[in-house]
Amino acid sequence: MRRKHARTAEDARRELAHQGITIAAWARANGFPVRAVQEILRGRCKGKYGVSHDIAVALGLKEGTISEQAQGAA
Repeated sequence: MRRKHARTAEDARRELAHQGITIAAWARANGFPVRAVQEILRGRCKGKYGVSHDIAVALGLKEGTISEQAQGAA
């Protein structure tokens, strides 16, 4: 089975714009801090641990699982 490639931050921004959703609206709808989502999409934060990891996974920027805490907040 071929592994699916994660999308880039630019791909994620483009998809949100295509859907007519702002970054802030997406963050709020998914229970994430707006500033943290912006940092991930700007490449200032790599999304390795904690909330930033959960955001990167939710945006499809990396493979992984979202923590139970984040799933309960959304």
